[in-house]
Amino acid sequence: MNFKYVGFVILAIALVLIYIFINPSEVDFLPKCPFYFTTGLYCPGCGSQRATHQLLNFNFKGVIAQNILFVVCIFILIYHITITVLNTYFKKNYFNYLNHAKTGWIVLIFILVFWISRNIPCYPFELLAPK
Repeated sequence: MNFKYVGFVILAIALVLIYIFINPSEVDFLPKCPFYFTTGLYCPGCGSQRATHQLLNFNFKGVIAQNILFVVCIFILIYHITITVLNTYFKKNYFNYLNHAKTGWIVLIFILVFWISRNIPCYPFELLAPK
């Protein structure tokens, strides 16, 4: 039996259970965003813990309200895992666009625009701020 990933699996299960049953906005022991704490501005990841809680409780409107970028990242992760599984286990040769040379720059620009936009205190940009 391979015990290489047992610790990782146990940790992942523990985190999932924590985020299913504990709402991060109602407790103080889960980590808070240090960027928001020091500047009062939202970082691109602000609201991700609350979005995780909402996702694990199947409240998809709550996920979008907390951090729309979180949803985008989930779709990108699903895409990457799908391409990797198809190429590895089904011996396919699909190109993964995440490995393209310009993808990193596009992602960086997208994140920076999102970061700036969610801190503009007027409609419609205020919709990007976590609720």
